Amino acid sequence: MGLDPMKEEQNAALQKMRKRVIESIGRNMDLYGISLSTGHLYGLLFFADKPMTLDEMGSEMKMSKTSMSTGVRTLLDLKMVNKVWEKGSRKDLYEVEYDWYQTFTDFFDIKWRKSVETNILILRKSMDEIDKIAKEYAEDPEMTDMLQKDKAKLRDAYAYYEWLDRLIDTFENGDIYKLVPKEPPAEG
Repeated sequence: MGLDPMKEEQNAALQKMRKRVIESIGRNMDLYGISLSTGHLYGLLFFADKPMTLDEMGSEMKMSKTSMSTGVRTLLDLKMVNKVWEKGSRKDLYEVEYDWYQTFTDFFDIKWRKSVETNILILRKSMDEIDKIAKEYAEDPEMTDMLQKDKAKLRDAYAYYEWLDRLIDTFENGDIYKLVPKEPPAEG
């Protein structure tokens, strides 16, 4: 006779719950621009009892080592998983970053900081160009009016990106948690 039927039933219930959470994580990763399969990979690592190799992940998810490598690289770049060292192992091992607050902060910073910096530079350049064009068309009231309206729109956009830059700073320095405190860890 096999395993105790009660243990089999409990294991099946546990696996069903884990699969439901992994599916949900996979779908929600779309918000971060991460593929469903990479989201599932994150979910697999989330429930892993120990760090896993690419081969182990591929076997568990029935995916190629190349697909696993691409997914892990994405998660590493976003600081959602960590490469770990284990004595006696010659293969790279990976584990999930369990601090979801830090994961969100890192993701927000990585994705938004670059975008904000790019937009600020473009807006500055565009406002400088408007000033140059305005000098050329100083005698044309219609063009001057249009340029001033455009510059006002650009200044509003610039103010928004400066605000967003300060918001990103609050994530980086942890001040966001003074405004919106972290939830205390759940007990038992």
